[in-house]
Amino acid sequence: MCLISLSWQPDAQYPLILVANRDEFYERPAKTVHFWEDNPEILGGRDMEAGGSWLALSRRGRIAAVTNYRELPIQPGTLSRGHLVSDFLSSDLSPKDYLSQIHSAADQYSGFNLLVGDTSGLYYYSNRMGSIVSLKPGYHALSNHLLNSPWPKLEKVRQGLTQHVEHHLKPEPENLIAMMHDGSTAPDDQLPETGVGQEREKFLSSCFIASDHYGTRNTSVLILDRKGSLSWTEQMYQPGGETGQKFQFSMKFPGQWHSSSKPVNHSK
Repeated sequence: MCLISLSWQPDAQYPLILVANRDEFYERPAKTVHFWEDNPEILGGRDMEAGGSWLALSRRGRIAAVTNYRELPIQPGTLSRGHLVSDFLSSDLSPKDYLSQIHSAADQYSGFNLLVGDTSGLYYYSNRMGSIVSLKPGYHALSNHLLNSPWPKLEKVRQGLTQHVEHHLKPEPENLIAMMHDGSTAPDDQLPETGVGQEREKFLSSCFIASDHYGTRNTSVLILDRKGSLSWTEQMYQPGGETGQKFQFSMKFPGQWHSSSKPVNHSK
């Protein structure tokens, strides 16, 4: 994924609401959200070039999402970042133990941000920060820098999700998808500096990105209620931002989610 906003309210009617846009080159082969043939326990999209995923969950009540950390010069890794998602879902390790394991091999990946969770809570780790963070209840946003960085599009989707949750008794996937379809770019004086140049920073500063070769390929909305019922709505897009197919799934998540304990910090 390249833009994620989430409401993490363990004691609320809807403990987890996650909305996300995946930005990628249209020519990179991928499968839309589905139950994986080689592991029917996993539901999510799949990168057919490296075999991993950007956002997926499992019937055992585990969830994971990854974004790239944008930087130039790029520091290439030897392992695919998409496998950070699929490996967690296939693992029996707790989120904290899994992230501790990833921390020990962090230099083998290009820059990334990783969200993982199960009934013990939600956790965040970036190999450009080097510490494991348990997410506090509230509203969070993530793109191609660190969690809750003050990028204009992060603040926009976090504020939008906050307003939606606080003004609707039940989250509405169609409205959340529309929120992520904002193609307005940030003012020049608010653009981040990640080394890609002002023109590309401008292009990448919108929530929804559209061009002939690279752009937002899907919007995902995940809603988990306190009874463990989870719905997944996904809207696909074609080159130029043209609307494509829509997919909807529902499943039961085991156990009751709750907030995680104190953060676990590691020096990088």
